[in-house]
Amino acid sequence: MVTQEQRRRQLAREKFLRQQQRRTDARRKARMRNAVIASVLGVVLVGSLALYTTGTLRGDDDNVAKSAEASPSAEPAKKAPDPCEKPAAGKIEKMTFDKEPALKIDTSAQYTMTLDTTCGEMSVELDAKGAPHTVNSFEFLAGKGYFDHTRCHRLTTQGIYVLQCGDPTAQGSGGPGYEIKDENLKSDALKKDVYPTGTVAMANAGPNTNGSQFFLVYQDSPLPPNYTPFGKLDKKGLAVLEKIAKAGESTGMGDGAPNATVVINKATVTKS
Repeated sequence: MVTQEQRRRQLAREKFLRQQQRRTDARRKARMRNAVIASVLGVVLVGSLALYTTGTLRGDDDNVAKSAEASPSAEPAKKAPDPCEKPAAGKIEKMTFDKEPALKIDTSAQYTMTLDTTCGEMSVELDAKGAPHTVNSFEFLAGKGYFDHTRCHRLTTQGIYVLQCGDPTAQGSGGPGYEIKDENLKSDALKKDVYPTGTVAMANAGPNTNGSQFFLVYQDSPLPPNYTPFGKLDKKGLAVLEKIAKAGESTGMGDGAPNATVVINKATVTKS
C-alpha cells in the first residue's frame, strides 16, 4: 500500500520532471529560432541567452509566482524576519571565460569550500575524487572572486528543499561562459532518487550544461540523479542553511527569493 508520504514524493518528482521537460523543449525551440534570426537581430540573441544558462531547478512555477506578485488583486505574502546581516561592502565582478579551466586539482587531496555569507559561514567538504572537473571549476572561480558579493537567489520549500546560489545576475540566468559535463551521478549518496540533507550539487539546464549555479539541500529532496553532487555541508553550515530556510521565501507559493538576505561575501576553496 502506498503511504501518503510516498505519494507526496512521487507527485513532487513528477512535477519536477514535467518542469524539466518543458524547459528542455523551450531551449531546443530557442536554439532553432536563434539560428535563423541571429544574423539580423543581435539584440534578440542576447535576450535568448538566458534560455541556455537557466538551471532546470528554476521551474515554470516562478512565472506564476511573479504574475501573482504583480497582480493588484494578489494578497502579498507575509515575510518572516530577516535573520541575516547586511552584505559586506563591495560589488560583483562580472566575469566570462571562454572555456573550462584546465584540470589542476589533486584528486587524492581534500578540498574545502568556505562560503562566508551574511547569514553565517558555511563550509563544504568537496568531493574531488568523484567530481574532479566540478571541484576544479569551483577552485578556479572562487580564486577569481567570481562568487564574491553574489546573492543566493532562490529558495524552494515545497516538493524539494533547496537554496540555489552561484548566479552573479541573481536571476537564474547567469554562468561563467563555459559548461561542464555531469559527474558523480552514480554516487552512493543518491539512493532511491533522493538528494540527502546537506548535499551540495549543481543546478543545470539539462545534461552536461553545468556552469556556476549550485544548490544546497536543507532537507531530503526527491530528485532524479541528474545533478552533479560535489560536496557536503558541515554541521555548522547546515545550521546556517536551516536558519535561512526557516525564514521562508518571498512568494508564499513555495518557490521564490529567500526572505533572508543571503549574500556570499567571500567564497574560498582551500586544499588540506
